[in-house]
Amino acid sequence: MNAPNRAGWRPEIAADPCEDRAPPTASGNRALALEEPLIFELGAAGKCGLDVEPVPGEVLPALAKFRRRAPVALPGLTEPEVMRHYTRLSRQNYAIDLGPFPLGSCTMKHNPRLDEKLARLAGFADIHPLQPRQSVEGAFEAIAQLADWLLALTGMASVALSPKAGAHGELCGLLCIRAALEARGDPRAVILVPESAHGTNPATAAFAGYRVENIPATAAGRVDLAALTARLGPDVAAVMITNPNTCGLFEPDMKTISQAAHAAGAFVYCDGANFNAIVGRVRPGDLGVDAMHINLHKTFSTPHGGGGPGSGPVVLSAALAPFAPLPLVRRDAAGHATLIEEEDAADTAPDSFGRMTAFHGQMGMFTRALAYILSHGADGLRAVSGDAVLNANYVLRALEDVLDAPFAGSGPCMHEALFSDAGMAEGFSTLDIAKGLIDEGYHPMTVYFPLVVHGAMLVEPTETESRAGLDGFIASLRSLAERGRAGDPALKTAPHYAPRRRLDETLAARKPVLVWKER
Repeated sequence: MNAPNRAGWRPEIAADPCEDRAPPTASGNRALALEEPLIFELGAAGKCGLDVEPVPGEVLPALAKFRRRAPVALPGLTEPEVMRHYTRLSRQNYAIDLGPFPLGSCTMKHNPRLDEKLARLAGFADIHPLQPRQSVEGAFEAIAQLADWLLALTGMASVALSPKAGAHGELCGLLCIRAALEARGDPRAVILVPESAHGTNPATAAFAGYRVENIPATAAGRVDLAALTARLGPDVAAVMITNPNTCGLFEPDMKTISQAAHAAGAFVYCDGANFNAIVGRVRPGDLGVDAMHINLHKTFSTPHGGGGPGSGPVVLSAALAPFAPLPLVRRDAAGHATLIEEEDAADTAPDSFGRMTAFHGQMGMFTRALAYILSHGADGLRAVSGDAVLNANYVLRALEDVLDAPFAGSGPCMHEALFSDAGMAEGFSTLDIAKGLIDEGYHPMTVYFPLVVHGAMLVEPTETESRAGLDGFIASLRSLAERGRAGDPALKTAPHYAPRRRLDETLAARKPVLVWKER
């Protein structure tokens, strides 16, 4: 079954249970399970997908220095070869339109096609950031409507829409906090980050120039309130807390934490990545939060991943609102949405800490998020969070008898169910369960995160999945858990039916091959 393909290399094809009856193929393919070489191996010099006439005349003297000194070494393919190559690759890709993405903490949910259709309307899709202001007033109004909704849902005073992602939003919130502290002549050096917070929180705080100190979690998976309040002092600038946290649990002491932080002169930053679990039910502003980023792709179903374009708006309390970054879209006294740039800031935003990005933000994401919000309404968004929490608890209770659930005794979870590999046979771990899920036709859950649980398996079904769909996933995960507990040796070598067998992930991390070189 490892016949060389057209390029002469031998693909690593998974073992076939019927291999003793199935003759090998000369191509290396197995019916529609196509082996696809790299595009460099497919290409050949002299081929091109279009005809380009040579440019007549001599090269202008000013451009002579840009003349190529050697071939570009790009692959040459015809148009059909290019189309077939990427179509074949797409057949090996897993996507939310193919099946569920149970990634805990990532909230991979369906993107309604209505939102995609509206984002492609010419007035939104063709907008350019350098257009005259008077030509994009409709866009300003759409941005202002989105801002109105975000403020209503969070109970906050202001929102900065320019940050491009969650971690970018975290940085924006910390820069607002720094500006507020400097404005009152109170520089502070420490950010407190609980163990149950998102991993980007300490990284962002360190990037912003703060010293990060860890706050432990309790046995119930929540912030240790006594340890946090004991550490608060005149050097603490802020507490960064994730709520619901990465254990999938709501922090019941959130208001007490905020009150203690404020009494010590510190601010409260809330990581809003898990807002999908509480949207329409809890307003962070009512919990004493000063700044919180919102991942539009996680809560309001804009496209997720792929390197962008993304959006991470930051909602701010009244204490931090004056320090929001430019540019801003605000409503004037008459309710008209207007853009505030540097030249306007002296009168309208004199305390802004400055600019984070070249332009105001990602219009496509704003349009999709606003369409999602308007199509659901307040009652619909409340139903979204309820269904997301219901689905997560359904998974938790359906599997807690075969998978260790370290916080199952702490009461209902929120948006995600957390398991561990405790109870597996000797030598079997979370990685084996995750690789086995690939054979079952599912994308693996988040593994080995959060770090507070050894061998963590974090499952977030979101509200997207139906009960029937969850039952199928649960049946597969239950089967894998039982095989792991029984010590099934076949699980150690999974996946068996994927285009590739199990990779050496340690070697790949330590010695990555990032550039293709012709052999």
